[in-house]
Amino acid sequence: MKTRDVLFTGLMLFSLFFGAGNLIFPPYLGMEAGTAVWPAVLGFIVTGVGLPLLSVAAVAFAKDGIRSLGNAVHPLFSLCFSLAVYLAIGPFFGIPRAASVAYEIGAKPFFPESGSLVMWLFTGLFFALVYWLSLNPSKLVDRIGQLLTPVLLLSIAVLCLTGLIRLDDPQALPAEKYASAPFVKGMLEGYLTMDTIAALAFGIVVIHALRDRGVDRPALQAKATVQAGLIAGLGLALVYGGIAIIGSRMAGVGSFANGAELLSYVSSLLFGSGGKLLLGVIVALACLTTAVGLVAACAQYFQELTPTVSYRTYVIVLTLFSFLMSNLGLNALIAVSVPVLTMLYPLAIVLVALSFFRRFYRGSAKVYGMALLFTGVFSLYDGLKTIGLETAWLEPLLSWAPLFSVGLGWVVPALIGAALGLMIDRPSATKRKHAA
Repeated sequence: MKTRDVLFTGLMLFSLFFGAGNLIFPPYLGMEAGTAVWPAVLGFIVTGVGLPLLSVAAVAFAKDGIRSLGNAVHPLFSLCFSLAVYLAIGPFFGIPRAASVAYEIGAKPFFPESGSLVMWLFTGLFFALVYWLSLNPSKLVDRIGQLLTPVLLLSIAVLCLTGLIRLDDPQALPAEKYASAPFVKGMLEGYLTMDTIAALAFGIVVIHALRDRGVDRPALQAKATVQAGLIAGLGLALVYGGIAIIGSRMAGVGSFANGAELLSYVSSLLFGSGGKLLLGVIVALACLTTAVGLVAACAQYFQELTPTVSYRTYVIVLTLFSFLMSNLGLNALIAVSVPVLTMLYPLAIVLVALSFFRRFYRGSAKVYGMALLFTGVFSLYDGLKTIGLETAWLEPLLSWAPLFSVGLGWVVPALIGAALGLMIDRPSATKRKHAA
């Protein structure tokens, strides 16, 4: 791999990760963190950048990506888990959400009185572009890494640099939730980006792009994927830091319901009426590249499951289905999908983490199984709670776990489960050693 190829592959991966959600979380974090913005944004980067990069690396070193990771537990678990991940980040939520957010932030401000017809037209054009860009995955690096990403980065750079120069209001004191342990709170906010799950799919997109460029040896593929991940991670960290600092300088201006409102106000403040256009370009490109990556990843995965169905057919089905789903509206999509993502995310983190320590427990299925079982109990509780079901009766059984109150109660039980699995597996390992 030439350095230039690795660079553009990294830029492609940056664009695949950088959706609208990644754009609107950090400025709101900055506004609320105030004078504690630096420890808060560093915590955000640890989980919003670090965990996805670990997922990319885990997929790069696995033979068949997410399926190899899941097979360490059981082939049936691998199939069910990978299907759930791809359906959640793909046609049932991730892809249609990208189009919905692009419309809400990038197009609707220009047509405030518009009805559903404008949304249908916008999302139709959006998915026509997604279809064209996804149709030939071998050209993803050229089309996204070399063309779309530089425009996206330039637009973000203009916004960030102008804001850092012209916005000089003093930072406010941290809001209550950032008053103590802002680093930990930032980590929790980064955890909510859900990029760790998407990374399980994007890693395969990178592997396929490398194969199309003649990189066939698995060791070289893994090395190039990790290098591309580091480039993408550096870009994400710089953008998160820049827009978080802008947000921290807006606390004295007024209150904002979310990061989208804050960025919209900042864009108009800095550039007047052209600010809406600049923000629209940023959001549209961010959502478009993410949607393309998800369509390509899902189509490649399903085509490998059913080789008799072509990649092109899956791209058509995914874009049409996502087009219809996107017109249900953003709120409906979030209401349906967030509980599923809440349940899947801890399982994905534990699966990725265990893959890096396989040699210490010789890839024992019992270690995997017990760790994921304990994790699953807590993630199921969090998912049911998100749906709005009555879960108070479960709290006395689960509230003993550290970090339970902030939605991370699964962390310590996962470690306990892994330790129990190792203890259970030791007698079997001893017998296998003697038999050998």
